[in-house]
Amino acid sequence: MSSTKSDIKQYQDLLKQYLDTKDEVVLYQAEQLSKEIKQDVSPDEIIDEHYNTLLKLIPDMDSQIKDSFEFLIQTMTSYALAYKEYHELRTKQLELKAEIEVAANMQNTLLSTSIPQVDGLDIGATSIPAKLMNGDYYHFVQDDEGNVGVAIADVIGKGIPAAFFMSMIKYAMESFPENRMYPKVILELLNRVVERNVESGMFVTMFYGLYDVQRQLFYYATAGHEPGFIYRAQEDQFKEIDAKGLLLGVKKEVKYNQYVDEIHDGDLIVLLTDGVTECRSGDRFIEREEVLDVIKENKHLPAQDIVDNVYKYLERLQNFTLRDDFTLIVMKRSS
Repeated sequence: MSSTKSDIKQYQDLLKQYLDTKDEVVLYQAEQLSKEIKQDVSPDEIIDEHYNTLLKLIPDMDSQIKDSFEFLIQTMTSYALAYKEYHELRTKQLELKAEIEVAANMQNTLLSTSIPQVDGLDIGATSIPAKLMNGDYYHFVQDDEGNVGVAIADVIGKGIPAAFFMSMIKYAMESFPENRMYPKVILELLNRVVERNVESGMFVTMFYGLYDVQRQLFYYATAGHEPGFIYRAQEDQFKEIDAKGLLLGVKKEVKYNQYVDEIHDGDLIVLLTDGVTECRSGDRFIEREEVLDVIKENKHLPAQDIVDNVYKYLERLQNFTLRDDFTLIVMKRSS
């Protein structure tokens, strides 16, 4: 037994007391002793020590009882090996969890972004990971004229490498000149970065938009990302953002198409990842129309409240357990 001699002596004394008195206080003391014994003590070691203690206390122990203890000790040997493996695995899991928590905090720091404050444009955004590490990403930039660039992305290929790969994309974006850069140019530059540095089997979907604050125009391009929506207040209906483009990192040289829409007073620009549109409630997938209905019901609220209310609604439908990373951005034009 791996415990100290004092533990063994105390165990022997408690066992003798209990056999003599049947006192429940002694049972409680034995329970407390078990908490002090080292965790690497296996069950068969405890049984063996118990048996040896009994032999000292009861020298003329019945032979059948002795045999039963031999049988029990042999039976517990295999269990003890499994018990030890379990504790070793549990220790490694706790160490890994601690490391992932550190990585998640580091990721939050590396990928932090500020929502721009722009007259006439209200912006709300949230990104909630399904697990500790987030495979989604969003980022805002402003050029010298105050125009707002917005990126939303999703890494195909999860885990810690995928999550940290986003930090490379962020810092690549921040290395671009601060003068106006249109979405198609941004995606073409980022594609070269991703193609040179991405691991095999890992790709990135991204939507990039540029909001022209003077002309109220929204330029955008996509690299295989989930289509967003524009809510037209005058018509009281959503228009799907119809844009296509190859995922980042698939080919070295890719040209992306660029599109533009005029944004009117009360219109909403809705950008998201598939964790929003492919939610599941029980055995059914939540339809896009249901998500859009929730946005429409909250359209009179500030943009951040719209985002938060959509998340709360879908979180409840999924019984407060996200199956995929959830990222949603709402940009609302107001006069």
